[in-house]
Amino acid sequence: MNGPTVWAPYMHWAKTHPRVRYDLTGSNLLPCTLADLPGASQALQLHGPNDEGYAPLVEAIADRYRVDTERVCTATGASGANFLALAALARPGDEVVIERPTYDPLIGAARLHGLAIKRFDRTFEDGYQPDPERILAAASPRTRLIVLANLHNPSGVLVEPDRLAAIGQVAERLGARVLVDEVYLETVYDRPQAPVATSSDTFISTNSLTKSFGLAGLRCGWAIAEPGVAEAIRRTRDVVDAVGSFPSDSLASLAFGQIDSLLERARTIIGPNLSGLRALIEHYADRIDCVAPQGGPGAFPRLRDVDDSLPFVGLLRDEFETGVVPGLFFEAPAHFRVAVGGDPAVVAAGLQALGRALESWTAD
Repeated sequence: MNGPTVWAPYMHWAKTHPRVRYDLTGSNLLPCTLADLPGASQALQLHGPNDEGYAPLVEAIADRYRVDTERVCTATGASGANFLALAALARPGDEVVIERPTYDPLIGAARLHGLAIKRFDRTFEDGYQPDPERILAAASPRTRLIVLANLHNPSGVLVEPDRLAAIGQVAERLGARVLVDEVYLETVYDRPQAPVATSSDTFISTNSLTKSFGLAGLRCGWAIAEPGVAEAIRRTRDVVDAVGSFPSDSLASLAFGQIDSLLERARTIIGPNLSGLRALIEHYADRIDCVAPQGGPGAFPRLRDVDDSLPFVGLLRDEFETGVVPGLFFEAPAHFRVAVGGDPAVVAAGLQALGRALESWTAD
C-alpha cells in the first residue's frame, strides 16, 4: 500500500528532522510569552461572534494597513490565507505561475488544488529580484494567478517596488492577479512598505502575526484584496474551517493594540541576528556566495564548488550540533537556508558553529 502524499516536503522535514543544540532552521520569530502581551489573560474568551471574522480584529487589521474592512479577510495563518486565495481564484486545471525557489507550502497548495503550475526563476545572479519578462514568458492566457513572496523566502530579499508594479502590469495584460505572501515584510525596519494590495486591485497581500511579531501560536493570518476577491476568500473559508478560533482571534485583536511594542521586540531579536549573519557572509565570502538578506527568513548561501549541500548540512548537524535547511527543499541543492528569528544567544552560537564548519569543510 502506498503511503500518503507529501504535499509540502519541507514542512514534513521541518516537523520531523533531528533536533540540534543550535537550531537555525525555523523561520518563526522567537515566540512571545504572556508577559510580552499584557492583558492577555483578561482578554481571553472562549466564545463570541466570529462568523465573518472577529469584528474587532478585522477592524484592527484594516486600521493598521489603512484599508476598508471589506478588503480584509482573516484566515488560519498566512499559509491559510494563501490556501484560501488559491482556492477562491483558480479551479482545477487553471494555471498559476509560481516563483522558484519558493516556500514549498505555496507550491504544495497549488498541487493540492489541482492547478497547472508554471514556474519562473528568481536567480542568484539577479539578486533574487523577480524578472517581469520571465514571468510573462512562463505565463499564458490560461494564467489566473502569479505567486511570489516579499520578502523572498528563502533569500530574505526585498522586492524592488518598480518590479512589483511591472509584475502587476503583466498580470493585468493576462487578466490575472498577483498573490504576494508578505509574512516577512515587516521585518525590514529601514525601508517600511505598505501591503502591495493597497497599491492596486490586481494584488492580494497575505500576512500573519507569526514571522514578524512572534505570535505563531495564535495562527492569526489575513488577506487584503479588492472587495470582490475578499468576499470570494470568505466564501471559500466556509468549506475549509468556516470560522476562526475565537480565543485566538480575541487575543490577536489585543495584539494589534500593542503592535508597535511587538514590532520593537522583534527588532531587538532580528536586528542583532541579521547583523551577525551578514558579518558571517562577508567573512566567509571565499567559501560561500550569498545575496545579503534584508530581513525575515534569513539568508540562502551557496557553497562554492559543490552541487549538493547535504553532506555539509550533515557535517554541521553531527559535528557542530547546528541545524540549517538543505537547499533541496527550495529546489536549489547547492544552497542552504539560515534563519535569524530565534533567541539571539542561540543564533549567535549557531553562527559561530556554522563558521567553524565552513572552515573545516572540504568538498570531495
